[in-house]
Amino acid sequence: MLTVVIVAILIALLFDFLNGMNDAANSIATIVSTKVLSPGAAVMWAAFWNFAAFFIFGVHVANTMGKGIVDPNVINPTLILSALIGAVIWVWVCTHYGLPISVSHALIGGLIGPVWFVYGTDALFATGIYKIGLFIVLSPLIGAVLSFMMMSLTMLVFKKKHPLKVEGIFKVMQLFSSAIFSLGHGGNDAQKTMGIIAILLFSVSGTNSFIDTYLYANTGEFHVPLWLTITCYSVIALGTVTGGWKVIKTLGDGLAKLKPVQGFCAETAGALTLIGTAVGGIPVSTTHTITGSIIGVGLTKGIASVKWATAKNIVAAWVLTIPATLVISGLIYLLLSTIFVVS
Repeated sequence: MLTVVIVAILIALLFDFLNGMNDAANSIATIVSTKVLSPGAAVMWAAFWNFAAFFIFGVHVANTMGKGIVDPNVINPTLILSALIGAVIWVWVCTHYGLPISVSHALIGGLIGPVWFVYGTDALFATGIYKIGLFIVLSPLIGAVLSFMMMSLTMLVFKKKHPLKVEGIFKVMQLFSSAIFSLGHGGNDAQKTMGIIAILLFSVSGTNSFIDTYLYANTGEFHVPLWLTITCYSVIALGTVTGGWKVIKTLGDGLAKLKPVQGFCAETAGALTLIGTAVGGIPVSTTHTITGSIIGVGLTKGIASVKWATAKNIVAAWVLTIPATLVISGLIYLLLSTIFVVS
């Protein structure tokens, strides 16, 4: 059992790393597109603020992931291992082809699949799943509305200013907006991996002395240990440094051509959405949020300014993510259950 737990933790951290490669690109796509920072400087900037979220946010999202989607009583190491393998496979494929899919929803689909395949809907928490499903729609809409409003207001305030002066002002301000977005990303996405690892350790606490001594104190209550929090924030920051360059290109140039003022409005709107949901314990997608925000600022120049063909491809990947990972992880669990003894 200990071997399966360790392997599952390592795969979870790999998933966290891939999250940094795919989703963290969302926080720097606009500052790369607007040439505020070079790609190398941008990923370092985002990685710093990803980790800084450790000092600001609690573990509300981790609690939702750990005990708000599926019944913790049915969790076992093989189930978590299956969920992670399925999610990692899907994220790797989409990252390879430059599709900015939701890493969050890949993990959620991967968790739901094995539980549904074996235990049915009775072991699923409808309220938590409904909340996540609702914000699949709401997070990009909120981002789009906020960015559209911010961009429209900014255009009114600065309409008499010289374009070059406005661009200079917002190049500086965009550094702050991207930092805030990276904080929101770290505070939301790193916690999803924390929640998965924490519920895994909780499910086996009291059964192994090594786990109880070094990894997870057997208190009888679900909690997220400090070492896990620090590790997950560090790994997602490392993934950001590595960078998902194809995804940066798709988001930065593929949806709409952005100037610094537009990048600022998109990032700030996305950051407000992410921070609000992180505080509320709702695991939303940073990809959905920033995509909606970029479309929102693009709409201020007219519908034709948005590259709807690219947006269509991105939405298609979104729609497929949860069903795809649900099926992949469910099948993997059935296979692994014949190899490992599942209690």
